[in-house]
Amino acid sequence: MRRNQRIAYRGCLLALALVLSYLESLIPVFYGIPGIRLGLANIVTVYTLYRLSAADACFITVGRILLSALLFGNVTTMIYSLAGAAFSLGAMLLAKPFRCFSSMGVSILGGVFHNIGQLVAAAFLLKTGGILSFMTVLLPVGAVAGAVIGIVAGILIRRVPLEDEEDSRGEEDG
Repeated sequence: MRRNQRIAYRGCLLALALVLSYLESLIPVFYGIPGIRLGLANIVTVYTLYRLSAADACFITVGRILLSALLFGNVTTMIYSLAGAAFSLGAMLLAKPFRCFSSMGVSILGGVFHNIGQLVAAAFLLKTGGILSFMTVLLPVGAVAGAVIGIVAGILIRRVPLEDEEDSRGEEDG
């Protein structure tokens, strides 16, 4: 993929992640525990991690968080999101090279570690370790959400090739 194409592709992925994040913010959460969300924008993160690079996944994730906070949120949500993203991306980047983790396994780790990162940030900001008791609920929820995101991302990874892959497939067929 040429440089200009890569920039445009990253821009499109960032826009898609931002739209998914916004759409998810419109879904009401009735669970009584803050922070429970599916994390639809992470479909784009996992896809980017497998189709482009770790740097691209970081760029898209941080870009989405900053733009979401600027457009729809506030500084507090940005801090929690950045902490969750740092833990999540770190876990996914460490797990991805191991063949024992599929894209779904990597996504599950991302979901779990995202919640850990947010809880660590909350404990730090609120100056109380009591908030960590939410882990008993948020870790299983993060695993389930990560599995759903991983399934969708896995399908996209297999079915949505990059332009270079399409070109090489067309040459093989012709």
